[in-house]
Amino acid sequence: MLKKLFKSNASKPAPESKKPAAAKKAPAQKNKPTQNAKSHGSKRNAGADKATAQNKKLKKDVIETPWNLSDFKVEPQEGKTRFHDLQLPDSVMRGIHESGFQYCSPIQAESLPAALTGRDMIGQAQTGTGKTAAFLLTIFNRLLTVQPEERFASEPRALIIAPTRELALQIGKDAEALGKYTGLNTVTVVGGMNYDSQRKMLRDHVVDVLVATPGRLIDFMRSQDVFLDQVEVLVLDEADRMLDMGFIPDVKRIVRGTPPKEYRQTLLYSATFNFDVRILIDQWTTNPMKVEIEPEQVTTDRVDQKLYLCADSDKYSLLERVLNEEKPERLIIFANRRDLTRNLCDKLNKNGHVAVLLSGEVSQDKRVRTLERFRDGRVNIMVATDVAGRGIHVDGVSHVINYTLPEDPEDYVHRIGRTGRAGAKGVSVSFVSEDDAFVLPDLEKYLGTKLELTQP
Repeated sequence: MLKKLFKSNASKPAPESKKPAAAKKAPAQKNKPTQNAKSHGSKRNAGADKATAQNKKLKKDVIETPWNLSDFKVEPQEGKTRFHDLQLPDSVMRGIHESGFQYCSPIQAESLPAALTGRDMIGQAQTGTGKTAAFLLTIFNRLLTVQPEERFASEPRALIIAPTRELALQIGKDAEALGKYTGLNTVTVVGGMNYDSQRKMLRDHVVDVLVATPGRLIDFMRSQDVFLDQVEVLVLDEADRMLDMGFIPDVKRIVRGTPPKEYRQTLLYSATFNFDVRILIDQWTTNPMKVEIEPEQVTTDRVDQKLYLCADSDKYSLLERVLNEEKPERLIIFANRRDLTRNLCDKLNKNGHVAVLLSGEVSQDKRVRTLERFRDGRVNIMVATDVAGRGIHVDGVSHVINYTLPEDPEDYVHRIGRTGRAGAKGVSVSFVSEDDAFVLPDLEKYLGTKLELTQP
């Protein structure tokens, strides 16, 4: 049925029909001047066929392990949408089953039925509400139910753009888990990691889903190692964050490299959509469906918020007291500046704790290792700037401490949203000095509630 729905979606014709094949091969001639477009395209196609065969061989044992949808039983519940109700391919359902999901989150339940038919989507919800799975399932369904006539290396069918390296890597990891049994190949390219190995993954393999940060993707577009003219599904995750970080010119260039909006499905997800982003939405989408999930439960229902008044000079001693009394199982400490996080992490380690640092000054490879150590439980304290405030999914974070309050109220919500995830209860502790107190009025206005300050 979904295949029929995709085919009947007149506003999204197959991208192959929009222009002759020679047009997309022209850039490749610069790399191989002795070959014409046809012969070079054949070579890339042959390489793609070989890579596809290798990928299938690697995944054969995983995919062919016996499994039936009847092994995944979920009883209907009033007011809840099961993934069974969405008629997803069995290979996708198997990944959902193994990931432990049974019922759709609100953003998934409201957006997926329309998104699965090929409609453009604008989803507004806080982190930790299931946005990533919503667009990944949409992509997998599209790629598995609509088969292109031929494939070439370096030409992804789906493109996901994320503002930070950590978020892109997390999306790539989620895609591998949910798409484990689909046979689809997900490639993640981000700055700060080995350029040549990422280039090889693009040039020597069929890429079904490409997850990228804007800067690194622009690099590969310039070097003609990736071609975006066959993108069928375009996802912009954390669109507001990309605007804040100055990525919009890069994102505009990337979007121009994809097929026109009438020939692709566009999905935008973000916690907020300001005026500038809304203007771009009109330029990039066709008759999008808008879904907004209220964020109140993120800050009130699942997270116990404590705010302590103290002087800056007393913050570290107060931190030690909180560690001794609360005994957090897994803790993230946020501060606003890199130098502060570095000094704080060093001080904690000197005082007998085991802490790791996650900030922009840490190399990307080390940041990946740091997150893995924190996820695996080998380290239970991570000191971070807001680079870790968005899109980092770490299960079992029991406490978040705001060593300094963020200037942007939205960042406060993202910080404390690292705890109290997946229905669990969490605790956030904020140290409010004289300087921090200046942001309280805006924070209370944003949250729509009065914050109670106490003396420690």
